Amino acid sequence: MPLWTLTPYVLPLRFTWKISRNASTTKTNLVVQVQDAGGGSVGRGEAAPNVRYNETPEALQTEFAALMAAGLAEVQTELELHEFLAAHPPAHALRFAIEAAFVQWLATRAGQPVWQWLGAPQPAVAVPTAFTLPIMEPGAVADFVREQGMARFQTLKVKVNQESGYDLLRELTRVLPGRPLLIDGNEAWQDADALLQFVERASGLLGLHVRMLEQPLPATQAADYRYLHSRSAWPLFADESVTDAADFADIAQQFHGVNMKLMKAGGYRNGLQILRETRAHGLQTMIGCMVETSLGIWGALQVSALADIHDLDGLLIVRDEPFGLVREENGFLLADQ
Repeated sequence: MPLWTLTPYVLPLRFTWKISRNASTTKTNLVVQVQDAGGGSVGRGEAAPNVRYNETPEALQTEFAALMAAGLAEVQTELELHEFLAAHPPAHALRFAIEAAFVQWLATRAGQPVWQWLGAPQPAVAVPTAFTLPIMEPGAVADFVREQGMARFQTLKVKVNQESGYDLLRELTRVLPGRPLLIDGNEAWQDADALLQFVERASGLLGLHVRMLEQPLPATQAADYRYLHSRSAWPLFADESVTDAADFADIAQQFHGVNMKLMKAGGYRNGLQILRETRAHGLQTMIGCMVETSLGIWGALQVSALADIHDLDGLLIVRDEPFGLVREENGFLLADQ
């Protein structure tokens, strides 16, 4: 039987990671490992718990212990794994870590790269990523941009809320005008018309080039998204509105694109299905991440060829990244195979 372990990693961050609903200076992620009983092939996967989905490191460790007691170590094939996890469903982040570890273990034993085992297109050698400006005092933007070397990234992302969103956009476009921006509201707005007023006001900023606006209202407000769909000057992308499953015909009436995150999707196979369903419904595809080490980002790169936009800077937020599986050069990500 394969040997399974779960190891927590406390990850200090390089700066305060503030979004509309919380702020943090450390994250605790979990690494699942599976290997041959006698040594040899090893697979690893990362779980980045997210409070938005009621996930905590402690709860995921409890879930993993329950899965081991239920017979996880007896699983031998990927089909058996999917059947086992369907019968004992864990949190999405933990499910991804388990599937990612198992798939890498099987692919290594078969002598294949993970993307090939999954039947995904081969990823590019160098994948461009956006880099994110978290919510901060507008007066701190110029120093942050300089200290983080944000000018080397082709695309930038900025976290916004109702209180300071306009001022952050004004400062960022003043420092780096004309750079394509991904604007992320993390469900900060409650009123669709108030959001449209923000969009109209911000659209007047000189040097502003908006690529998309991500999940500005809560996922529960589907009717408001349908109202916004034809009215927003900026393309709307779903994040929290698409987790592990969605009615994509309805999503296409609300959004212009979807941000797939493997930690939300709960595994490679479901993540690939979400990307393909997104494209099949005429929507733009994006692949994103939580705050993750290079292990989680390496996993995302395995399916990155199916995405139009890549927002995979999670490892760049971690102060002492422990694995070194992905490196960033001039805004591009390069992964060890």
